[in-house]
This record gives sequence, structure tokens and C-alpha cells, in this order.
Amino acid sequence: MAVTFSDLHTEEGVKSVEEHLAGKTYISGDQLSVDDVKVYAAVPVKPSDAFPNASKWYQCVASHLAKSFPGKAVGVQIGGSAAAPPAVEAEAPTAAADDDDDIDLFGDETEEEKKAAEEREAAKKDTKKPKESGKSSVLMDVKPWDDETDMAKLEAAVRAVEMPGLLWGASKLVPVGYGIKKLTIMLTIVDDLVSPDNLIEDFLTSEPNNEYIQSCDIVAFNKI
Repeated sequence: MAVTFSDLHTEEGVKSVEEHLAGKTYISGDQLSVDDVKVYAAVPVKPSDAFPNASKWYQCVASHLAKSFPGKAVGVQIGGSAAAPPAVEAEAPTAAADDDDDIDLFGDETEEEKKAAEEREAAKKDTKKPKESGKSSVLMDVKPWDDETDMAKLEAAVRAVEMPGLLWGASKLVPVGYGIKKLTIMLTIVDDLVSPDNLIEDFLTSEPNNEYIQSCDIVAFNKI
């Protein structure tokens, strides 16, 4: 709901601001807004200590405006306004800019701003860390030439293949018919280091392993 102030150059006008600011820091909401600037512009000088709420608010707004407009002020007077009442005391033009001990409520961060700042910092740290390569779990069928193939030697040949990023896991022999069995084996690979296709073509089905291994098939491939 809009708030109306009038005659802010008079003691009654300043009193209405004083009463409105009871228990508040700003005219509207909990942050400095255009409403504060409008009311500030209508109050000719800083309210006296007889109006503590208005005086503190006025000084706070003046401090923020001084930071936003860092140029040196020499002081101006606007003609045609009624004289300020005794309850209002004059303020030096540069007081807001020179007083480093003023309370800076404008700089207080909200919870949302703090969270956003923390997320930005975390993102910066993440960019500095080397990204870990992903891993995959692979289930492979290794097929022999015939039923006379020594499956123990076949498995030994498979596990003898070693390279960075390759880890062989559990295995079992599975009957496929006519006395022939295939080796079903699990393996874990680092994606950037091991290609399943190259593993099969360049190592498992090439010499000397092709003495036991006729072909290999990828049964399942899952990212870890």
C-alpha cells in the first residue's frame, strides 16, 4: 500500500516520517528503494536528534548516495521552500561523504545474495580443479573357436591384457550349445583411456590371443 507524506519541510512532516520509521530501517521493505530517495529529496536537511528514527534513516540514505555519486559536493540551496523548523538542524554538505563511520545498511547482503555469491565462488574453484574422466561398466561375451578350445587359457589370455584405465572383474562360463561355452566377463574402464572397440580389435581378437578367441561382443555398457 502506498504511503503519503506531505509538508516534509515542516516539523509535522518530519514527524510523520519519524512515526512511519518506527521499527523500520527503510521507507518500504527491508532494502533501500526509490521510495527512500523520493522522501529524502523532499526533506531539506537532516532531522534533529528529536527525531531519532528519521535522523538515522536520513544519514543512512545520504551515505549510500554519497557512495553512488563520489564527486565532491559544494552545497546547493533550492529557493521557494518554506524555512526549515527549529526541530531540523543543518548538515554540512560533505558530511555524508566524509563520515566513514556511518552505518552502511545498504551493503548488507540478503540470504539470496549470499547464496549466489557462494555458488559463484564454488564454480570458480571447480573450474580450477582438473575434471575427472568418467567410468563405464562393460559386460562382454568372449567366444571360442569351438568346443575343443581350452577355456582356462582363453580366460587367462583375456585377463593378460593390461592397460591404464582397464580393470577386469568377475567372469563365468555360459553354455551356448553343441558343447561350446562362452566366457562372460565384467570390466570397468576409464572412458578417456580405454575404447571397448579398440580393446577387442587390437588386443583380444588379434595375435596371439586369436588362437583362443574367435570373437567378442559387448552385451551391456553402463556409465558409472
